[in-house]
Amino acid sequence: MRKLLVAVLLVFAAVVVPSGSAPPPAAAATADWLHTEGNRVVDADGNEVWLTGANWFGFNAGERVFHGLWSANIEQVTRSMAERGINLVRVPISTQLLLEWKAGQAGQASAVNTYVNPELTGKTTLEVFDHFLALCEKYGLKVMLDVHSAEADNSGHVQPVWWKGSITPELFYQGWEWVTARYKANDTIIAMDVKNEPHGTASTTPRAKWDSSTDQDNFKHACETAGKRILAINPNVLILCEGNEIYPKDGKNWSSVTGTDYHGTWWGGNLRGARDHPVNLGANQDQLVYSPHDYGPLVFEQPWFKKEFDKTTLTDDVWRPNWFYLHENGTAPLLVGEWGGRLGQDARQDRWMTALRDLITENGLHQTFWCLNPNSGDTGGLLLDDWKTWDETKYALLKPALWQHGGKFVSLDHEVPLGGAGSTTGISLGERYGGGGGTDTEAPGAPGAVVSTATGSASVTLGWGAATDNVGVREYDIYRGGTKVGSSPGTSFTDTGLAPDTDYTYTVRARDAAGNVSAPSAPLTVRTSAAPPGSLQVLYRDHDASPADNAIRPGLQVVNTGQSTVDLKGVTVRYYFTRDGSGAISSYCDWAATGCANLSTAVHAATAVPGADAYLEVGFTTGTLAPGQSTGEIQLRLGKSDWSNFDETDDHSHGAAAAYTAAPHIPAYLGGTRTWGVEP
Repeated sequence: MRKLLVAVLLVFAAVVVPSGSAPPPAAAATADWLHTEGNRVVDADGNEVWLTGANWFGFNAGERVFHGLWSANIEQVTRSMAERGINLVRVPISTQLLLEWKAGQAGQASAVNTYVNPELTGKTTLEVFDHFLALCEKYGLKVMLDVHSAEADNSGHVQPVWWKGSITPELFYQGWEWVTARYKANDTIIAMDVKNEPHGTASTTPRAKWDSSTDQDNFKHACETAGKRILAINPNVLILCEGNEIYPKDGKNWSSVTGTDYHGTWWGGNLRGARDHPVNLGANQDQLVYSPHDYGPLVFEQPWFKKEFDKTTLTDDVWRPNWFYLHENGTAPLLVGEWGGRLGQDARQDRWMTALRDLITENGLHQTFWCLNPNSGDTGGLLLDDWKTWDETKYALLKPALWQHGGKFVSLDHEVPLGGAGSTTGISLGERYGGGGGTDTEAPGAPGAVVSTATGSASVTLGWGAATDNVGVREYDIYRGGTKVGSSPGTSFTDTGLAPDTDYTYTVRARDAAGNVSAPSAPLTVRTSAAPPGSLQVLYRDHDASPADNAIRPGLQVVNTGQSTVDLKGVTVRYYFTRDGSGAISSYCDWAATGCANLSTAVHAATAVPGADAYLEVGFTTGTLAPGQSTGEIQLRLGKSDWSNFDETDDHSHGAAAAYTAAPHIPAYLGGTRTWGVEP
């Protein structure tokens, strides 16, 4: 939107504090991930949910933390949102901030009044964010991240595209990958709004367009690319794609610089292109939500406000052609990511806001109101200038668009009521659909007989009969020999990384929304098949206890698990890692049982994906490997020409094993064919 973020002017110390050491908050006991079915958003059991929230900005701006913490207590604000029915907080951030966090350069949170917020004393901006996530979990709130701008700038949203200066499109994607990986186990963050308000008119350079090209300025392509790279790390988060500003009229195309050749609307509000060029997230299409923005005449005098209008004319002239058709056609859910403004100053403004509120409530559209902050220059906020008192008139207009059931607000958390334990104003999602939710103490019945539906030399696929429950089974936990090896929302699971020709015993337990766990199923023992001739296995240990120094030191062994002798000259092994900088990387063999002279090592660039943008390839120049025989230990080392540090924590092939163990994330190849492990 065309808005100025009016902030208190402060002087901030640029104190750099390492930020990667403290772990992010743990996830809740019951997973709350969501997906879509047609134009609905549902939980894992298919129960429809309604995302109804508000925006709280500041992490996107120069302060790099929520605005208002200079006078308000973070827990009091968070709790008051939950108690008043906000179940989702849209948190604007910047790519620059994500990259600073990724690099361990989170600055001290200087825009925080520690007298009012003693719990934030000494915390970095990242630690403030993690503290906020813990509060959200405590009070039953969920979070949606929104890359609001490329740079950490109070007016950064004015930039029409997702890159600027040193922030390239690739760094934009990498910022999303880093934050997704950091919080992939934390279902407090349930949604990612890829980029706030792409825009630009016919003559703007650069500007965001929408078509099926792979051009840098095509936001549809950017949203698909970011979405797929996010979902490759966490396939459970919702991906929100906003619109842009203009779209060519029939018979026109993007080459025109004439404004009248385009349909225009609000920044981020034009999703006309999704009709002919829909966003394609591949196998994870059921995570897609479209997210338009819409505002009233006090923000900008759009043409439709210069004539008589009501909800019907706005729907026919503006909302349906730009985005409401996606809901009506059942294409995908809609979440109106920004809407709001001042009341009582312009009758047209009040009429527009009431009309959009009614469209939202009558159709169950998801929404995050703009905004909580009173310092949004052209809209004001739900809070008044003291950052404590609510604007009751504005809240009264919003309240019908907040999810309520039985006179109480509904959380998106299956266990925690909105408002936290003992809340008098909210209930949990489990209570909404379970007739008791958190008070449900009845465990599901044991799953039916477990059977093996497929076996390989390194994997077993299991199936079982569905369990029954008084409310509903949410998930199944799979145990191998008493150790939990995974969970499944359905009645099948594939266990991988197994040894060939080996017996494994499995049991399965059912879990309901309240966290009650069933008795185990009857055990099933399965034997993996024998390895085919010429099969390989890679063993790995880490020779460097620090994942954040200037060397990577993997130890490898290659084992012939097949039934015939292997010529080592046809064997290669790839260790995938991230370069973490621009320094040239050299590889070394420090010691090998076969002799370093009989090895070849080389570093190759790889297509950047989560956990890898390069790999070390190890080959052999001579020798054979008999069935069951190992090459013996190979000690390797990688270093940079500028002696800068690596960050191995998210590297695809890195592990913390102090003794040699099977390493399925280090693939091996025989004659160019991969016979062991997985590539990133």
